[in-house]
Amino acid sequence: MTSLQMRAVAAILRLTRKPGMATVERAHRRIAARKRPSAPPAALRRRHSVSSRQVEGFPCHTVAPKGRPAARGAVYIHGGSYINGMAPQHWTLVSRLADAGVRVDVPDYGLAPGHTYREAYPFLTTVYRRLLDEMDPATVTIAGDSAGAGLALGFAQTLEDHGLPQPRGLVLISPWLDLTLGDPAVAAAEARDPWLTRIGLVEAGRAWADGDDPAAPRLSPMNGRLTGIAPTQVYVGTRDLLYPDVLRFQKRAAAEGLQVELTVRDGAVHVYPLIPVPEGRAASRVIVRDVAS
Repeated sequence: MTSLQMRAVAAILRLTRKPGMATVERAHRRIAARKRPSAPPAALRRRHSVSSRQVEGFPCHTVAPKGRPAARGAVYIHGGSYINGMAPQHWTLVSRLADAGVRVDVPDYGLAPGHTYREAYPFLTTVYRRLLDEMDPATVTIAGDSAGAGLALGFAQTLEDHGLPQPRGLVLISPWLDLTLGDPAVAAAEARDPWLTRIGLVEAGRAWADGDDPAAPRLSPMNGRLTGIAPTQVYVGTRDLLYPDVLRFQKRAAAEGLQVELTVRDGAVHVYPLIPVPEGRAASRVIVRDVAS
């Protein structure tokens, strides 16, 4: 049964968030809006060992347990339709991972329209390579949500090209796997989704692609190879515009031998493990446990 809290969140999102990307004009205003800084909040710095550095011209933050070594590592790639930076909910999950003994590298990749995927991939490659200089890949997870989850899968598909090993696993929260959102089932999913709009996401995806084919694998990893990718956990709710593409991904993965563990929460909205409702807290606990164990 869907919790009252989840239903309330859905109602608020439909009133306050969905209209903002409901037309091409509104989407363009949102895409062009000034980007907020994504620096770790002060409370996080007090609770954990936090350091920041420049990598390939972009900030990368490391959040680690204070006063004890990290037994596990993670790269967390945040969502935000490639046009928004880290939100408080992202930092909350990062903090919980650090509480559980995980060192989390948070690459603050450049956002569209000022930056594109062409800069993000070299940035992530260097971040991951340097993390593996300090930690065994068998102890490292690559995780992300929404756009960041799509980028995480796309990045995993490029590791072999750079002579880098796969991580221990991937954790994808409501991944955006196809920038075109061309599956006919997306229309029905959009009607149920109180937050996302196809129009808005497609425009954001075009800005991120910057004139390149949005169906190309580095932009839409649904179309990339799935053989040889690390075991993958996926979380999605049924009131998520991206739900149909997640189901398509699961079928492709099964056909190509990729081990995927899919968790579907009935009535849950986009990126529900990041939302402070009963369903989100339960999923967050499982994610933290699995990454830290």
